[in-house]
Amino acid sequence: MILSQLNSTHVFMIILWLLYFSIHSLFASLWFKQFILSSYPWIMPWYRLAYNLLAILLLIPPVFLMLMFPGDIVWQWSGNWRYLSYSLTLAAIAGFFLSLKSYDSAEFLGTLQLKEGRKDIKERESFHLSVFHRYVRHPWYVFALILIWTRDMYVSYLISAVLMSLYFILGSYLEEKKLIVFHGDQYRLYRKYVAALIPLPWRILNKQKAAEIAALNSHINSTTSGDSTNAD
Repeated sequence: MILSQLNSTHVFMIILWLLYFSIHSLFASLWFKQFILSSYPWIMPWYRLAYNLLAILLLIPPVFLMLMFPGDIVWQWSGNWRYLSYSLTLAAIAGFFLSLKSYDSAEFLGTLQLKEGRKDIKERESFHLSVFHRYVRHPWYVFALILIWTRDMYVSYLISAVLMSLYFILGSYLEEKKLIVFHGDQYRLYRKYVAALIPLPWRILNKQKAAEIAALNSHINSTTSGDSTNAD
């Protein structure tokens, strides 16, 4: 049914989403950062800031098409389900803003790297577990998924939701490969206790255990280092 409703605009939107995911993953990868560091070290103080700005700019075209050409309605929240969707949306937004307290905003945005003139790929934040990281390993991805799937679904929205969800799953896998490089057995231990994207009652860290894991010495690669655990 959905496939029969696809038109050239939807196909172009899919291409833009795939292009966005590819570029975003490329610039987030360690090997590309290392390449830039080796070939163009003068760029590195600007790298994180440019990465964030590029991520925002490249997001505009597919989101524009999604909003301007939604297509037919696929499903719609109604009755008590609509109140549930509103509640989940508000909870996700609140969770996102509360989680910001656990991040170094200047480090995350890239302004600190620019100010210090850093010419490396090292992030200065240490291994840290926020309250949300005791329930899932990637809380920002979870909040984003909630925001995505609590909308009324039109054809373009559904296509975008599926693509973004798949990318978050892939992104969490790629992110964890980096975190293991940076934190070694410390992150492997944490990963044994906490689920990735869906909170599981039997895989939740209590405050004491979270503090114990966060206090362990991390195994950081001597030549490359990067995002801390709470760098979703």
